[in-house]
Amino acid sequence: MRSYGKCTRAFVFALISMLVAKVDGASALDYPTRPVRIIVPYPPGGTTDIMARLLGQWLSERLGQPFIIENRPGAGGNIGTEAVVNAAPDGHTLLMISSANTINATLYERLNFNFIRDIAAVASTIRLFNVMEVNLSVPARTVPEFIAYAKANPGKINMASSGNGAIIHLAGELFKSMTGVSMVHVPYRGEGPALTDLIGGQVQVMFGTLPASIEHLKAGKLRPLAVSAETRLDVLPGVPAVGEYVPGYEASAPQGVGAPKNTPAEIVAKLNAVINAGLADPKMKARIADLGGTVLSTTPAQFAKLLSDETEKWAKVVKFSGAKPE
Repeated sequence: MRSYGKCTRAFVFALISMLVAKVDGASALDYPTRPVRIIVPYPPGGTTDIMARLLGQWLSERLGQPFIIENRPGAGGNIGTEAVVNAAPDGHTLLMISSANTINATLYERLNFNFIRDIAAVASTIRLFNVMEVNLSVPARTVPEFIAYAKANPGKINMASSGNGAIIHLAGELFKSMTGVSMVHVPYRGEGPALTDLIGGQVQVMFGTLPASIEHLKAGKLRPLAVSAETRLDVLPGVPAVGEYVPGYEASAPQGVGAPKNTPAEIVAKLNAVINAGLADPKMKARIADLGGTVLSTTPAQFAKLLSDETEKWAKVVKFSGAKPE
Protein backbone atom coordinates (compact mmCIF):
# COMPACT_ATOMS: atom_id res chain seq x y z
CA MET A 1 0.00 0.00 0.00
CA ARG A 2 2.85 2.40 0.82
CA SER A 3 4.37 1.76 -2.64
CA TYR A 4 0.99 2.32 -4.26
CA GLY A 5 0.64 5.66 -2.41
CA LYS A 6 4.02 6.82 -3.64
CA CYS A 7 3.09 5.95 -7.23
CA THR A 8 -0.19 7.83 -6.87
CA ARG A 9 1.55 10.94 -5.55
CA ALA A 10 4.10 10.76 -8.35
CA PHE A 11 1.31 10.48 -10.93
CA VAL A 12 -0.53 13.46 -9.43
CA PHE A 13 2.62 15.61 -9.44
CA ALA A 14 3.34 14.64 -13.06
CA LEU A 15 -0.25 15.48 -14.05
CA ILE A 16 -0.06 18.88 -12.34
CA SER A 17 3.23 19.64 -14.11
CA MET A 18 1.64 18.78 -17.47
CA LEU A 19 -1.34 21.01 -16.77
CA VAL A 20 0.87 23.92 -15.70
CA ALA A 21 2.92 23.54 -18.86
CA LYS A 22 -0.25 23.59 -20.96
CA VAL A 23 -1.50 26.69 -19.16
CA ASP A 24 1.84 28.46 -19.66
CA GLY A 25 1.83 27.53 -23.35
CA ALA A 26 -1.75 28.74 -23.77
CA SER A 27 -0.99 32.04 -22.04
CA ALA A 28 1.95 32.61 -24.36
CA LEU A 29 -0.20 31.91 -27.42
CA ASP A 30 -3.05 34.09 -26.16
CA TYR A 31 -0.75 36.94 -25.09
CA PRO A 32 -1.58 39.67 -24.31
CA THR A 33 -4.61 38.95 -22.16
CA ARG A 34 -4.93 42.48 -20.73
CA PRO A 35 -3.46 45.98 -21.31
CA VAL A 36 0.34 46.13 -21.51
CA ARG A 37 2.40 48.91 -19.93
CA ILE A 38 5.44 50.20 -21.79
CA ILE A 39 7.60 52.01 -19.24
CA VAL A 40 9.53 54.96 -20.65
CA PRO A 41 12.08 56.01 -17.99
CA TYR A 42 12.15 59.62 -19.23
CA PRO A 43 9.72 62.55 -19.47
CA PRO A 44 7.34 62.80 -22.45
CA GLY A 45 8.51 64.36 -25.69
CA GLY A 46 11.97 62.85 -26.17
CA THR A 47 12.95 60.44 -28.93
CA THR A 48 12.56 57.39 -26.67
CA ASP A 49 9.05 58.51 -25.71
CA ILE A 50 8.06 59.25 -29.32
CA MET A 51 9.32 55.84 -30.45
CA ALA A 52 7.43 54.14 -27.61
CA ARG A 53 4.18 55.78 -28.71
CA LEU A 54 4.69 54.78 -32.34
CA LEU A 55 5.43 51.24 -31.25
CA GLY A 56 2.56 51.17 -28.76
CA GLN A 57 0.05 52.09 -31.44
CA TRP A 58 1.40 49.44 -33.80
CA LEU A 59 1.32 46.72 -31.15
CA SER A 60 -2.17 47.70 -29.97
CA GLU A 61 -3.57 47.43 -33.47
CA ARG A 62 -2.04 44.02 -34.10
CA LEU A 63 -2.27 42.29 -30.73
CA GLY A 64 -5.75 43.40 -29.72
CA GLN A 65 -4.93 44.97 -26.35
CA PRO A 66 -3.98 48.54 -25.40
CA PHE A 67 -0.24 49.17 -25.06
CA ILE A 68 -0.15 52.06 -22.59
CA ILE A 69 2.86 54.37 -22.38
CA GLU A 70 3.85 55.16 -18.80
CA ASN A 71 6.56 57.77 -18.23
CA ARG A 72 8.64 57.16 -15.11
CA PRO A 73 11.58 59.59 -15.23
CA GLY A 74 14.28 59.96 -12.61
CA ALA A 75 17.84 58.96 -11.72
CA GLY A 76 18.99 58.93 -15.32
CA GLY A 77 16.44 56.30 -16.29
CA ASN A 78 17.11 53.97 -13.37
CA ILE A 79 13.74 54.45 -11.64
CA GLY A 80 11.73 53.30 -14.63
CA THR A 81 14.14 50.47 -15.35
CA GLU A 82 13.92 49.18 -11.79
CA ALA A 83 10.13 49.21 -11.99
CA VAL A 84 10.30 46.79 -14.93
CA VAL A 85 12.96 44.65 -13.25
CA ASN A 86 10.55 44.14 -10.32
CA ALA A 87 7.45 43.56 -12.47
CA ALA A 88 5.87 40.16 -13.08
CA PRO A 89 7.63 38.34 -15.95
CA ASP A 90 4.46 37.82 -17.97
CA GLY A 91 5.00 40.25 -20.85
CA HIS A 92 2.49 42.81 -19.57
CA THR A 93 5.17 45.26 -18.41
CA LEU A 94 7.83 46.27 -20.93
CA LEU A 95 10.77 48.69 -20.91
CA MET A 96 11.88 51.13 -23.59
CA ILE A 97 15.64 50.61 -23.56
CA SER A 98 18.04 53.41 -24.47
CA SER A 99 21.79 53.98 -24.46
CA ALA A 100 21.49 55.25 -20.88
CA ASN A 101 20.85 51.70 -19.69
CA THR A 102 24.18 50.48 -21.04
CA ILE A 103 26.02 53.56 -19.73
CA ASN A 104 24.41 53.56 -16.27
CA ALA A 105 25.70 50.07 -15.56
CA THR A 106 29.13 51.63 -14.99
CA LEU A 107 28.28 55.28 -14.38
CA TYR A 108 26.38 54.47 -11.16
CA GLU A 109 28.42 52.72 -8.50
CA ARG A 110 25.38 51.20 -6.79
CA LEU A 111 22.21 50.07 -8.51
CA ASN A 112 19.49 47.81 -7.13
CA PHE A 113 19.61 45.70 -10.28
CA ASN A 114 21.96 44.37 -12.94
CA PHE A 115 20.62 45.56 -16.28
CA ILE A 116 22.10 42.79 -18.44
CA ARG A 117 21.07 40.07 -15.99
CA ASP A 118 17.64 41.35 -14.97
CA ILE A 119 16.19 42.62 -18.26
CA ALA A 120 15.44 40.24 -21.13
CA ALA A 121 16.16 41.69 -24.57
CA VAL A 122 13.01 41.53 -26.71
CA ALA A 123 13.70 43.57 -29.85
CA SER A 124 15.77 46.51 -30.97
CA THR A 125 13.98 49.36 -32.74
CA ILE A 126 16.26 52.20 -33.89
CA ARG A 127 19.80 53.45 -33.71
CA LEU A 128 20.40 57.17 -33.21
CA PHE A 129 23.68 58.76 -34.20
CA ASN A 130 25.29 61.98 -33.07
CA VAL A 131 26.83 64.75 -35.13
CA MET A 132 30.13 66.47 -34.34
CA GLU A 133 29.13 70.11 -34.73
CA VAL A 134 31.00 73.35 -34.07
CA ASN A 135 30.28 77.01 -33.63
CA LEU A 136 30.81 78.97 -36.84
CA SER A 137 33.77 80.82 -35.31
CA VAL A 138 35.81 77.60 -35.11
CA PRO A 139 38.21 77.66 -38.08
CA ALA A 140 38.15 73.89 -38.63
CA ARG A 141 35.98 72.58 -41.46
CA THR A 142 37.03 68.93 -41.29
CA VAL A 143 37.80 66.43 -38.54
CA PRO A 144 41.57 66.44 -39.28
CA GLU A 145 41.56 70.26 -39.18
CA PHE A 146 39.71 70.17 -35.85
CA ILE A 147 42.19 67.68 -34.37
CA ALA A 148 45.09 69.90 -35.46
CA TYR A 149 43.36 73.01 -34.10
CA ALA A 150 42.58 71.31 -30.77
CA LYS A 151 46.15 70.06 -30.37
CA ALA A 152 47.46 73.55 -31.10
CA ASN A 153 45.10 74.97 -28.45
CA PRO A 154 45.06 72.38 -25.63
CA GLY A 155 42.41 72.96 -22.99
CA LYS A 156 40.99 76.01 -24.79
CA ILE A 157 38.11 74.25 -26.55
CA ASN A 158 34.91 73.86 -24.55
CA MET A 159 32.87 70.73 -25.35
CA ALA A 160 29.20 70.99 -24.41
CA SER A 161 26.94 68.11 -23.46
CA SER A 162 23.44 67.53 -22.14
CA GLY A 163 24.86 66.28 -18.83
CA ASN A 164 27.50 64.08 -17.24
CA GLY A 165 27.39 60.53 -18.55
CA ALA A 166 24.92 61.25 -21.37
CA ILE A 167 25.63 59.77 -24.78
CA ILE A 168 26.50 63.30 -26.02
CA HIS A 169 29.17 63.56 -23.33
CA LEU A 170 30.61 60.09 -23.83
CA ALA A 171 30.67 60.40 -27.62
CA GLY A 172 33.00 63.35 -27.09
CA GLU A 173 35.05 61.50 -24.49
CA LEU A 174 35.45 58.58 -26.88
CA PHE A 175 36.71 61.03 -29.52
CA LYS A 176 39.19 62.47 -27.01
CA SER A 177 40.47 59.02 -26.04
CA MET A 178 40.97 57.95 -29.66
CA THR A 179 42.58 61.16 -30.94
CA GLY A 180 44.49 62.45 -27.92
CA VAL A 181 42.94 65.93 -28.10
CA SER A 182 42.20 67.98 -24.97
CA MET A 183 38.76 69.55 -24.56
CA VAL A 184 37.05 70.97 -21.48
CA HIS A 185 33.73 69.29 -20.80
CA VAL A 186 30.88 71.70 -20.02
CA PRO A 187 27.75 69.81 -18.92
CA TYR A 188 24.30 71.41 -19.24
CA ARG A 189 20.92 70.41 -17.90
CA GLY A 190 19.61 69.19 -21.20
CA GLU A 191 20.55 69.43 -24.86
CA GLY A 192 18.44 72.53 -25.55
CA PRO A 193 20.48 74.90 -23.35
CA ALA A 194 23.70 73.35 -24.64
CA LEU A 195 22.68 74.01 -28.25
CA THR A 196 21.76 77.60 -27.41
CA ASP A 197 25.23 78.27 -26.00
CA LEU A 198 26.92 76.40 -28.86
CA ILE A 199 25.16 78.63 -31.38
CA GLY A 200 26.00 81.67 -29.23
CA GLY A 201 29.69 80.78 -29.04
CA GLN A 202 29.98 80.22 -25.29
CA VAL A 203 31.14 76.68 -26.15
CA GLN A 204 32.84 75.54 -29.34
CA VAL A 205 31.92 71.93 -30.06
CA MET A 206 29.30 69.31 -29.23
CA PHE A 207 28.49 65.76 -30.29
CA GLY A 208 24.78 66.53 -30.45
CA THR A 209 21.95 64.19 -31.30
CA LEU A 210 20.73 64.38 -34.88
CA PRO A 211 17.03 64.94 -34.02
CA ALA A 212 17.83 68.01 -31.91
CA SER A 213 20.56 69.41 -34.15
CA ILE A 214 19.45 68.83 -37.71
CA GLU A 215 17.30 71.95 -38.14
CA HIS A 216 20.12 74.16 -36.81
CA LEU A 217 22.50 72.51 -39.24
CA LYS A 218 20.14 72.99 -42.17
CA ALA A 219 19.69 76.65 -41.19
CA GLY A 220 23.45 77.18 -41.19
CA LYS A 221 23.61 78.10 -37.51
CA LEU A 222 26.14 75.36 -36.81
CA ARG A 223 28.78 73.62 -38.91
CA PRO A 224 28.70 69.81 -39.06
CA LEU A 225 32.11 68.21 -39.23
CA ALA A 226 31.10 64.56 -39.16
CA VAL A 227 28.49 62.08 -37.96
CA SER A 228 29.42 59.72 -35.14
CA ALA A 229 29.35 56.64 -37.34
CA GLU A 230 31.84 54.55 -39.26
CA THR A 231 30.10 55.34 -42.58
CA ARG A 232 27.97 58.21 -43.87
CA LEU A 233 24.27 58.52 -43.07
CA ASP A 234 21.42 59.04 -45.53
CA VAL A 235 19.98 61.86 -43.42
CA LEU A 236 23.17 63.94 -43.94
CA PRO A 237 24.70 62.45 -47.10
CA GLY A 238 27.18 65.28 -47.62
CA VAL A 239 28.65 65.01 -44.15
CA PRO A 240 31.48 62.50 -43.66
CA ALA A 241 31.69 60.02 -40.80
CA VAL A 242 34.16 60.40 -37.94
CA GLY A 243 35.16 56.83 -38.73
CA GLU A 244 36.56 57.96 -42.08
CA TYR A 245 39.29 59.85 -40.19
CA VAL A 246 39.39 57.99 -36.87
CA PRO A 247 39.24 54.29 -37.75
CA GLY A 248 36.97 52.32 -35.45
CA TYR A 249 35.19 55.35 -34.02
CA GLU A 250 31.45 54.81 -33.59
CA ALA A 251 29.10 56.35 -31.04
CA SER A 252 25.40 55.70 -31.26
CA ALA A 253 22.33 55.16 -29.16
CA PRO A 254 20.54 51.91 -29.94
CA GLN A 255 17.03 51.66 -28.58
CA GLY A 256 14.63 48.78 -28.14
CA VAL A 257 12.25 46.89 -25.93
CA GLY A 258 13.01 44.78 -22.88
CA ALA A 259 11.04 42.72 -20.39
CA PRO A 260 11.68 41.31 -16.91
CA LYS A 261 13.98 38.29 -16.89
CA ASN A 262 12.22 34.92 -17.06
CA THR A 263 9.51 36.30 -19.35
CA PRO A 264 8.41 33.24 -21.40
CA ALA A 265 10.42 32.80 -24.59
CA GLU A 266 7.21 32.39 -26.58
CA ILE A 267 6.02 35.84 -25.53
CA VAL A 268 9.40 37.38 -26.30
CA ALA A 269 9.37 35.74 -29.75
CA LYS A 270 5.83 36.94 -30.45
CA LEU A 271 6.68 40.52 -29.52
CA ASN A 272 9.89 40.40 -31.54
CA ALA A 273 8.05 39.25 -34.66
CA VAL A 274 5.38 41.96 -34.42
CA ILE A 275 7.91 44.71 -33.65
CA ASN A 276 10.12 43.70 -36.59
CA ALA A 277 7.08 43.74 -38.86
CA GLY A 278 6.45 47.32 -37.70
CA LEU A 279 10.03 48.32 -38.43
CA ALA A 280 9.60 47.02 -41.99
CA ASP A 281 6.43 49.06 -42.54
CA PRO A 282 7.08 52.02 -44.92
CA LYS A 283 5.14 54.49 -42.77
CA MET A 284 7.04 53.49 -39.63
CA LYS A 285 10.37 53.66 -41.49
CA ALA A 286 9.55 57.16 -42.73
CA ARG A 287 8.66 58.32 -39.23
CA ILE A 288 11.92 56.88 -37.87
CA ALA A 289 13.82 58.75 -40.56
CA ASP A 290 12.08 61.95 -39.46
CA LEU A 291 13.45 61.33 -35.97
CA GLY A 292 16.97 61.16 -37.39
CA GLY A 293 17.25 57.46 -36.66
CA THR A 294 17.94 54.33 -38.66
CA VAL A 295 15.96 51.11 -38.35
CA LEU A 296 17.65 48.48 -36.19
CA SER A 297 15.98 45.09 -36.54
CA THR A 298 17.35 42.11 -34.60
CA THR A 299 16.44 38.82 -32.97
CA PRO A 300 16.28 38.77 -29.15
CA ALA A 301 19.68 37.04 -29.03
CA GLN A 302 21.26 39.62 -31.35
CA PHE A 303 19.83 42.49 -29.32
CA ALA A 304 21.07 40.92 -26.09
CA LYS A 305 24.60 40.69 -27.53
CA LEU A 306 24.44 44.29 -28.75
CA LEU A 307 23.44 45.50 -25.28
CA SER A 308 26.25 43.50 -23.69
CA ASP A 309 28.79 44.87 -26.18
CA GLU A 310 27.58 48.45 -25.66
CA THR A 311 27.78 48.07 -21.87
CA GLU A 312 31.39 46.87 -22.14
CA LYS A 313 32.30 49.64 -24.60
CA TRP A 314 30.89 52.51 -22.53
CA ALA A 315 32.37 51.12 -19.32
CA LYS A 316 35.82 51.85 -20.76
CA VAL A 317 34.84 55.39 -21.77
CA VAL A 318 33.24 56.13 -18.39
CA LYS A 319 36.43 55.03 -16.63
CA PHE A 320 38.61 57.04 -19.04
CA SER A 321 36.55 60.19 -18.54
CA GLY A 322 35.96 59.81 -14.81
CA ALA A 323 32.31 60.69 -15.42
CA LYS A 324 30.02 60.74 -12.40
CA PRO A 325 26.22 61.04 -12.30
CA GLU A 326 24.86 64.49 -11.51
